Amino acid sequence: MRITKKRALLIFLVFQIILINILKYYPEFVEQFYSNGLYIFLSKLMRYSFGWIPFSVGDTLYTLAGVYLTRWFIINFKNIYKDTINWLLDVISVLSIAYFAFHILWGYNYYRQPLHKAFGIKAEYSTEQLIAFTERLIEKSNTIHKQLSDDDSLKIELPYTKREVFNKVQSGYLTLSKTYPHLAYKPQSLKKSIYSTALTYMGFSGYLNPFTNEAQVDGLIPVYKFPTTSCHEVAHQLGYAAENEANFIGMLASVNNNDIYFKYSGYTFALRYCLSEIYKRDPNSYKTILKTVNKGILKNYKEVQDFWKSYQNPLEPAFEKTFDTFLKANNQSSGIKSYSYIVGLLVNYYNNNPL
Repeated sequence: MRITKKRALLIFLVFQIILINILKYYPEFVEQFYSNGLYIFLSKLMRYSFGWIPFSVGDTLYTLAGVYLTRWFIINFKNIYKDTINWLLDVISVLSIAYFAFHILWGYNYYRQPLHKAFGIKAEYSTEQLIAFTERLIEKSNTIHKQLSDDDSLKIELPYTKREVFNKVQSGYLTLSKTYPHLAYKPQSLKKSIYSTALTYMGFSGYLNPFTNEAQVDGLIPVYKFPTTSCHEVAHQLGYAAENEANFIGMLASVNNNDIYFKYSGYTFALRYCLSEIYKRDPNSYKTILKTVNKGILKNYKEVQDFWKSYQNPLEPAFEKTFDTFLKANNQSSGIKSYSYIVGLLVNYYNNNPL
């Protein structure tokens, strides 16, 4: 039987799936040759190519692709029954190419070595360690809040536009790169998403476009969240695909920034995760420790909570379920729950480092 281009792409898709299932067992290989090798070249190439353009190239390409695919399906819908096999081969051909592009341009980072090994820190921690760290974190957060406001009951308003926040992101990564050279971030490609409204209704603060390596931030979220969200998306750009790891690095980049508002956003971001974890483990301790947090910090949390509540809709759980499935399919067995793993990274990292 003659192997056509479409059948070749089908075989190529099967080969890719087999390869990924093999790479799962060789994270050190992925770390050395892809994440710290090929990916560094590809990501910089794309950031140099698209970072200077003021709008999201990736979102524009998604729009054009959506229009083209809709038109293609309308035109070829009748062929589903006339020539089902050929129609399926057309669809699989496109999926095969997209699957390859996704993984070679970014997706193989899902199979790299866990971050705690690269940083030389433990992954486990006790409730006692968590509470002790949280108390330190509260003291630090309260101190910074006091520097920004004379009234501990007032929420902090960042005096920046969202574009100005973007311009300050590199400072934190520059500081981190002095200790961890692989976290150097240059050039920058950080933009507000054209689809910010849709992202908000889906419950997402941002995402990395794997095909253009543009870090996309939801332009509607409160400015208070912009520093940590921007730093989180940059961590994805640097090759940290796992959400918990991007959260951890994003927090480090925020608190290592020269700007005090970034530090406030970063420390209170970490504190929120720690408080949530204490609530799950020891509700009584949670009630006691929460009273020591400045009311202004809690008002910043409420600001964010109220924002997301205002966009709640019946479809949001479906989007979250889809993303959860996506994460599990890409080597994150805990799915969305993996976001909370940042607590383990924080507790153990700051066990040996000052806040």
